Amino acid sequence: MLKLTRDASPLRLEDYGSFSDLIHEVLGVRRHIDLMHWLQGGLQRYIPHDILIAAWGDFRLGVIHYDVVSALSGVRSESVMAESISPLLIGLFNRWVAQDRRPFSLNVGHDGFAWEGVASSGPIAEAMAEMKSSLVHGIGDQRGRHDCLYVFFSQYPKRRSHEANAIKILLPYIDAALRQVDLMPNQYQANKEIQAAVAAEPEGSDNEVLSEREAEIMKWVAMGKTNGEIGSILNVSSFTIKNHMQRIFKKLDVFNRAQAVSNFKSSYTAGGATRSAKQDA
Repeated sequence: MLKLTRDASPLRLEDYGSFSDLIHEVLGVRRHIDLMHWLQGGLQRYIPHDILIAAWGDFRLGVIHYDVVSALSGVRSESVMAESISPLLIGLFNRWVAQDRRPFSLNVGHDGFAWEGVASSGPIAEAMAEMKSSLVHGIGDQRGRHDCLYVFFSQYPKRRSHEANAIKILLPYIDAALRQVDLMPNQYQANKEIQAAVAAEPEGSDNEVLSEREAEIMKWVAMGKTNGEIGSILNVSSFTIKNHMQRIFKKLDVFNRAQAVSNFKSSYTAGGATRSAKQDA
């Protein structure tokens, strides 16, 4: 069996000298084809990879958007279902947070981590089966809680020692490059649901006071209903409920459902006394 190996020698002086050229090229990224050429060009010298998955959103709530970028045939965002890729991304995000938000690498098998479940069949399932390692790093958003996670998959089983340092330096530019490219068609629907949820919020509502819709949702949450069950009751998607919950968490200044229920019961269910006091203040 052929064993893939890679030169493990450190970067040379000329390699570091080309950093500025690589960063300057970010300014020219406007289309998906530009992004592909940039990722497959000079960046491969510092962060070699076969598949890049960029994910962003609120990982605590499971409200995640993602983009799959690869030169491999058929490995595209539209080839992956959100319900299959979300557990992988949430697991990697939690590990990143647990490691003090520092870049880390994983080798399949050696670290007890596998990529099964990302796709049951098709090109991306076949491609992921060949991936032997990953390099993971993210960008935290302390204000909006919309963190970004970047996962670089490679068919090579061992990452080079300099890659962790390279990703620390280059990730902000990788992030900037992706932000300059429009969403793919398959991502528009999720984006529209967010806009619809925001539009449903009454104009002029107090940022610290739950709207009638949010209070209604919290009543169901307090009864133990899941996002999917609440969505069915209110005739909206579970994704819309997740986005409502995201705003509710911010308004109540909490981080999980249990805290939200406790806060809601103490502030909104005793005849609306606390809510009225906020509105009158």
